[in-house]
Amino acid sequence: MTIFDFFSLLGGVGLFLFGMTAMSNGLQNAAGDKLRVILEHVTASKIRAVLLGIGVTVMIQSSSATDMMVIGFVNSGLMEITQAIGVIMGANIGTTVTAQITAFDLSAFAPVLLFIGCVMLLFMKKALIRHVGNIIMGFGMLFVGISFVKAAIAPLSQSPRFISFLSTLSNPLLAVIFAVLFTALLQSSSSSVVIFQTFAVQGMLDYDTAVYLVIGAAIGSVAPNILASLTTNRNGKRTALLNLLFNIFRAILLCTLINLFPQILRAIQALSPNDIGRQIANTHTIFAIVAVIAMLPFSQYIAMMTEKLIPVLPKETISKREKKLMYMVDANNTMPTVTIRQAILETERLGKLARGSLSVSVNAFFDNDEELIEKVKTTEDIVSFLSAEINKRLLTLTGMEMPEADAFRASNLSMIVSDFDRISDHAHNIVGYRERVQDPKAAFSNHARRDMYLLAKQTDRTIELAIEIFANERFELIPEAQFSEDLVNQIESECVEKHIGRVMKGKCDPFSGMVYTDMCAEFERCSDHAMKIAKALVPRKMLEDLEMD
Repeated sequence: MTIFDFFSLLGGVGLFLFGMTAMSNGLQNAAGDKLRVILEHVTASKIRAVLLGIGVTVMIQSSSATDMMVIGFVNSGLMEITQAIGVIMGANIGTTVTAQITAFDLSAFAPVLLFIGCVMLLFMKKALIRHVGNIIMGFGMLFVGISFVKAAIAPLSQSPRFISFLSTLSNPLLAVIFAVLFTALLQSSSSSVVIFQTFAVQGMLDYDTAVYLVIGAAIGSVAPNILASLTTNRNGKRTALLNLLFNIFRAILLCTLINLFPQILRAIQALSPNDIGRQIANTHTIFAIVAVIAMLPFSQYIAMMTEKLIPVLPKETISKREKKLMYMVDANNTMPTVTIRQAILETERLGKLARGSLSVSVNAFFDNDEELIEKVKTTEDIVSFLSAEINKRLLTLTGMEMPEADAFRASNLSMIVSDFDRISDHAHNIVGYRERVQDPKAAFSNHARRDMYLLAKQTDRTIELAIEIFANERFELIPEAQFSEDLVNQIESECVEKHIGRVMKGKCDPFSGMVYTDMCAEFERCSDHAMKIAKALVPRKMLEDLEMD
């Protein structure tokens, strides 16, 4: 094999991978956000989840892309691990379509596909047509890449060293390990299986060796997911681990079956006599289907195993318990009046979470307490989730007949939910300032910290009154809430004025002064949101009277 053949091989592999990526991107862009929406709403049904995984992966031609979307959904709390495993299993079946397609020798048509795709991509203005052009061009690249690989490896059939290396792969264990590493390097099981197909078609691999390479490729395909999960939370990491465990168990199952019942392989070969490329493609597909059928009933145990290997922390238990609606359980089959009352209870609970988060944010900042900082971040995630869910349920009331008073409450509850969400955001911002100050205790004087705690306490009182007023419609407390809000404004102004004086005298760090004033502003804005909440459900006539007073 000459240096030219080697670079041709690399170029062919690169063109194949680029074609796969272009085709996948084109399919995803053409589908828009529909695939993501479908995945977000996956049901608890295992079979439906598997079918969904198959369908999405066939459409985007990338099990890694499907798996990464699933990791993202689990990471954000939109999907449970028990739902994710079904989609992941389905993706393992869907990805075998690539090998089935490449088993056809369409390289003669590749230039035509490239030309058509290029024209559509470069000269058409409509986005959908350009995405389809990207798909067609990627399809053409895929087959041009395969033709390059075939031409480059042909001389290898005459190389004693390469033949000797391939002969070592007759050992099933070595074949599986090689396929795992090779696929992890390429980061695509479809690509590695197609390359193994090409070796076999060129006569350098026998069918039985290729079978073990296919099994190992499935394990190696998890590498991109493992890398992607490094930046996710523990649930995201569990999802990637779940994918790895499934493929390891799948490899053990399939190796056991074909060694106990070697006639399985002979039966698969008989489906396509004298066509080893098709035999490998069929093996890839059949193995994926058999593994899913055999392991789907035990999927919950695989999920449980991931939680043993990456244990569920107490804060995750709290998050899971809180991250669901408690009162608005079935808005579609409930009277509007009852739904509104349920929404008020949910929003009150939301408000107490936001208030609690804000109340600990100052301690989290000044004490550099990682546990409190994490609590604020976790609460922000819960509040954002609940806000979206409450508003989604409130939308079901649109167009329904209800008393005028209930219609007024329904129209203003979304605003209240949004204000509570913003209070939680401000708490999150406060702990975020911690990264801008190395040592808050050294940067701020005792007077500065005392003033900030006073501001936080008064803001908390305003929010407490706002929750009581809106939840129980105790509108007579609005003057007290307004007085509290005025005090917050006064304390905030005094805090900023005093702190500027301390900075000018060199008693506080100048840079920290900007952080301090920003924090004061966060509390003042929270107090403003609290007053909006307090007045949101006040009847218009009563509100006018209060403002006149």
